[in-house]
Amino acid sequence: MENHYITLENREKITISKVVDVDAFDEDTLWANLQDGGIELAGKNLNIEKLDLQEGVLIVTGKICSLTYTEKKSREKGRLLARLGQKRARS
Repeated sequence: MENHYITLENREKITISKVVDVDAFDEDTLWANLQDGGIELAGKNLNIEKLDLQEGVLIVTGKICSLTYTEKKSREKGRLLARLGQKRARS
């Protein structure tokens, strides 16, 4: 298992290494798969500044409120779409 790194700059820019893909993304939440698990970002006005899967680098800007590691490498698409649908319905 190789180490990954996370660099957070003033809660406005986050760089994550060892990213293999992004499951879902909107202005408030981002779910990404790392080589060794998953990660969920929550915030406001999130924007993917860079996604380079060859290098495994993800850079996200916006107001970053939380970062959570997840155990699963991939989510059940139905469950994920349902959560996204609920968020949009509340807006």
